Amino acid sequence: MADTRSQKPIPVRDRLILALDVPDSQTAMMTVDRLGDSVNFYKLGLELFMSGSYFDLVDWLTKQGKRVFCDLKFFDVPETVSRAVRQLGDKGVDFTTVHGNDPMLRAAVAEKNGLKILAVTVLTSLDKGDLEDLGFQCDVKSLVLSRAKRALQIGCDGIISSGLEVPALRKDLGDQLIIVVPGIRPVENRPEDDQKRIVTPTQAFKSGADYIVVGRPIRDAQDPQVKAEEIQREIAVVFESME
Repeated sequence: MADTRSQKPIPVRDRLILALDVPDSQTAMMTVDRLGDSVNFYKLGLELFMSGSYFDLVDWLTKQGKRVFCDLKFFDVPETVSRAVRQLGDKGVDFTTVHGNDPMLRAAVAEKNGLKILAVTVLTSLDKGDLEDLGFQCDVKSLVLSRAKRALQIGCDGIISSGLEVPALRKDLGDQLIIVVPGIRPVENRPEDDQKRIVTPTQAFKSGADYIVVGRPIRDAQDPQVKAEEIQREIAVVFESME
């Protein structure tokens, strides 16, 4: 059986991205300080964007030597997407997301200037029933693969995808795209959880993920730093034979 683990030269400890889904920059900074060296890469989403101190936090993180993923899921007319991506060009950001059609993706790619553009395929909070409600008459895997192929052709650097679809993506597209996998749950999914298509860190990386995004399992842990280090050790085991 072929080894589907990521072949990209990514530092192992950078493969864990912590979702900073907290209400304000002060809480975010306290979280980062508490986690220390256990996390090197942070995702900042809409909640923090609405707090009003988003780019101050981006600047603070980069000065701390942290990597930053601006998960704003741009979806607007192409010219607006183009200008929004251009605004990120000098912020020291590594990744950003676009959740739109081909013209929106092309607009983002045209302005990336070193920033990596990740196309959102299908949100991990959606399942087949949700897609049918939205008018998609196909299974999740087919839709994810179709969107990933288009993103690659357009020039996107990577995609956001559930870990459940990663094996099919790697089989069809090889190691060309960066694959970032959210919806990671180190333990059994809770009934009240809003993520539906989930995998464990080991499952995600053995399937071919380049990065995973973890939020609540670390943030809500009794000791977040201990939990983050536990996940880092799990990731290291997956990649140790490749070093």
